Amino acid sequence: MNDLNSIFFNIAQSLPGFLLAIVVHEAAHAWMANKFGDPTAKNQGRLTLNPAAHYDPWGTIFFPLLAAFTNFSMIGWARPVPIEIRNFKNLRSGIFWVSFAGPLSNLILGTLSALLLGLIATKTSTDWEYYSIFIRMLRYSVFINFILAFFNLIPLPPLDGSKMVSSFLKGTALYKYENFARYTPMIFLLVMLLSFMGIHTLGYLLVPAQVLANYLMFSFVGLFGGIG
Repeated sequence: MNDLNSIFFNIAQSLPGFLLAIVVHEAAHAWMANKFGDPTAKNQGRLTLNPAAHYDPWGTIFFPLLAAFTNFSMIGWARPVPIEIRNFKNLRSGIFWVSFAGPLSNLILGTLSALLLGLIATKTSTDWEYYSIFIRMLRYSVFINFILAFFNLIPLPPLDGSKMVSSFLKGTALYKYENFARYTPMIFLLVMLLSFMGIHTLGYLLVPAQVLANYLMFSFVGLFGGIG
């Protein structure tokens, strides 16, 4: 029973940061697409921070809960926003910036979470009854945002990083790169298989995200701790 209570407590602390991270990611794609002349996502009600407009049954509910109940951090995804690149005023710039908007929004949100964590950690009393709760919530928000940003920047189709790379390619090079998408499911399957075998390949790839998250949190704590 105590284990179950611990799981539900961790879900409650992780849920705000998790939902905000994936919703802001998709809303940022929608906002940037609209700026470049494609209102498709906006017209379908995706230019919003309402989680109900973005949730995916597998990525927003099933997978995160499965992770939580197997003692992993909640992680998942929202339903990708629809993009019609033919509407872009500038095709290559549109593809790059609309793709980058999602990871960029997570980097900004993660940095703001680290900043707020630094303020609470140094400017409030540890005797405050909600002190540890807010610290844990913000720490998770920092990590989930940086992990989502770095993961999506991996240049494997159909991740955002692959579209950013494709915006610089032409002709045969572009065709070969986009054709590589057929191998992506097998690559992810191999990564999952290696993880079950104890070889956490994806974890190694995301080490820079964890290092940067830790660096920012300690930096803001040190900065605000030295003020006043």
